[in-house]
Amino acid sequence: MRHGSIPGAHGRVRPLTLLGDTPLSEPCGEVTDFGAELSRLVEDLFATMYAAQGVGLAANQVGVPLRVFVYDCPDDEDVRHLGHLVNPRLVETDGVVIRGPEGCLSLPGLEAGTERYDHAVVEGFTVTGEPVTVHGTGFFARCLQHECDHLEGTVYADHLTGWRHRRLMRQISRSSWHR
Repeated sequence: MRHGSIPGAHGRVRPLTLLGDTPLSEPCGEVTDFGAELSRLVEDLFATMYAAQGVGLAANQVGVPLRVFVYDCPDDEDVRHLGHLVNPRLVETDGVVIRGPEGCLSLPGLEAGTERYDHAVVEGFTVTGEPVTVHGTGFFARCLQHECDHLEGTVYADHLTGWRHRRLMRQISRSSWHR
């Protein structure tokens, strides 16, 4: 494999937005320019995701309010899924609802049992504007739903209720990164 073909190899690591930062709580805008700037953003998203040891990263997590995310995530059978989506739409979720541990690079060091469907279908485009459909099962389905949520201005904490929500809010208030 050529060095240049590794996602993020030519990207720069950008600072992550954290819970409470405006870009995380607002819906992102559609991408209309499929040019060099978008390609650079996708490269930077991969570089930042890998540097933070994540499995997915949305553009608003680096302060860019556009509908773009990248992923390098296994499913429950340990099959690796690597790619990006521009202007993604979560078009289907079904199967079994599973409560599983979920974390987020914008809530560093924390996780909570979050309910997600174990199958998801997302339609979108590549960085060059080609239409693409991505099917995810298990942990990868969780990742796709999580990243699509980011683009709507939602984080996994917004799905929690009751004691899980209260416990996570306490953990956030005690965290070193909370403002």
